[in-house]
Amino acid sequence: MADITFEITKSIGVIADTSKGWTKELNLVAWNNYAPKYDIREWDPDHQKMGKGLTFNKEEIKKLRDLLNGLDLE
Repeated sequence: MADITFEITKSIGVIADTSKGWTKELNLVAWNNYAPKYDIREWDPDHQKMGKGLTFNKEEIKKLRDLLNGLDLE
């Protein structure tokens, strides 16, 4: 199996801290030398290990933003 390469090109923010000392984050990540995508996943403190996550292109993240803005969270 081929190695997966990644580069966090922009750290946008931490969503939550996990009980195992990792953080759930929103970042721009370039996977396997492709254009960066918005990415939500858990990372270890050194950003060398990661959990499963979700990636979004620009149009998808805009749609997600609009859906979240439309939620009544009260």
